[in-house]
Amino acid sequence: MSERARQALIALRQIQRRTEIDTRRLAQAVDLTPSQLIVLQILEERGETSTGDIVKATGLSHPTITSLVDKMVARELVSRRRCDEDRRRVWLTLCEAGTAALAGAPRSAQETFEARFSELESWEQAMVVSALERVASLVGAETLDVAPILAAGAIGPNAPDPDGEA
Repeated sequence: MSERARQALIALRQIQRRTEIDTRRLAQAVDLTPSQLIVLQILEERGETSTGDIVKATGLSHPTITSLVDKMVARELVSRRRCDEDRRRVWLTLCEAGTAALAGAPRSAQETFEARFSELESWEQAMVVSALERVASLVGAETLDVAPILAAGAIGPNAPDPDGEA
């Protein structure tokens, strides 16, 4: 293995490891997955929000959001109500337990990334995106359908949750 390939693999593994540690730390601190945390943050920011808007904001599928919401409703982190005008539409609201969970949640690697990435110049952001897309291609991952969420493990209704939830 060349020295450059070794350095690249170490950097990839550092990112992977940081994501694993962050996911575990979040689960231990407030018993949330990164996806659940993001949904709670959206609700805190926007107030009552439809599940469709959550799907758009997160990039997760409707079945995945439904599964996440079911778990959060069971824990009384969020409340759910059907729209009076369109029974297919579901509205979500943050509950007190959800607000408390957010208050106790550590800053995530995703939040750190977003903050630091936004500070880069536009040309540097483009370079980073291009390099990461190239790396995804090099490892054969360019066709995988994934959400823009840093989490260890797969995200989806039939995939094991990053924190071990089904």
